[in-house]
Amino acid sequence: MKLSIGIVGLPNVGKSTLFKALTQNDITIANYPFATIDPNIGVVAVPDARLAMLTKISNSKKTIPAIVEFYDIAGLVRGASTGEGLGNKFLAHIRETQAIAMVVRCFPDPEIIHVEQGIDPGRDIEIINTELIFKDLDTVEKRLKKAEAEARSGDKKAQALLATLQTLQKALSAGQLASQVKIPAESVSELGLLTQKKQIYILNGRPGDISADLVTTLRTRGAAHVQIDLSQPQPDLSGLITAAYQILGLISFFTTGEDETRAWTISQGAKAPQAAGVIHTDFEQKFIRAEVISYPRLIDAGGWSQAKAKGWLRLEGKEYVIEDGDVVVIRHG
Repeated sequence: MKLSIGIVGLPNVGKSTLFKALTQNDITIANYPFATIDPNIGVVAVPDARLAMLTKISNSKKTIPAIVEFYDIAGLVRGASTGEGLGNKFLAHIRETQAIAMVVRCFPDPEIIHVEQGIDPGRDIEIINTELIFKDLDTVEKRLKKAEAEARSGDKKAQALLATLQTLQKALSAGQLASQVKIPAESVSELGLLTQKKQIYILNGRPGDISADLVTTLRTRGAAHVQIDLSQPQPDLSGLITAAYQILGLISFFTTGEDETRAWTISQGAKAPQAAGVIHTDFEQKFIRAEVISYPRLIDAGGWSQAKAKGWLRLEGKEYVIEDGDVVVIRHG
């Protein structure tokens, strides 16, 4: 399962700096809008100390962490949804991601130009969300025209979709994010709505730059946020990936042996056959059972063979729900 996050924000708020810190890639960073001409895509290893211990006890030749793809999207400005700046082109790139990380400038620095001529994190958040809403509204209204014609045939499924789209149109027009609207999300998944994606707000600045009111507002909205000081030579970025896993409801499980120790990403609540399918698509259909042990239990045993000798391995069937930190061996036909 691939986890992908789009990094968005106004120009000159620290998006490309964050991307470089995450990926250590040598990309263009400049003190002017639109320094990022195409979306930069970087693959970042998910930090997980458990991998090193599993590699050690299994004497694995390779260690393969789970990964996150980060898309560095060019700076958005007012009117991006209608083509201002490099608007529509880059809004389209966000559709490829599962979540949005919105970098919000909290730091004051007269040497770094702010396109809105002043530091106001709350205003900047509203600008970006408004552009995302406008883009979604355009998408919904285009689909609405087709849905109206389909619903006239009397098809109940088409009529239900029309009602959903009308609800969305009304909510988006009132400034709501699609994620705040009570609708069956899967019914409009084909539209790739930007405001239906999970969001993480990255507050870029020192602790003293970030107002308590801003944090309170985000908490009241139930919005995930992390504070990162990107002016530091080596900013602490661990909270970002942790927050991404939390808001998307993801967990990690492991496979380990002499050849490799590997972390895999899966949705919380997934069952053993789905985990098998993450390892290899054929394994889900051919799943028979899984040998499972929790990470702490395996470490206590000192290895797979020792755990087996102690009778600590469990045989689980198709209804078993994978837990974070499970170490598994899939048996398949």
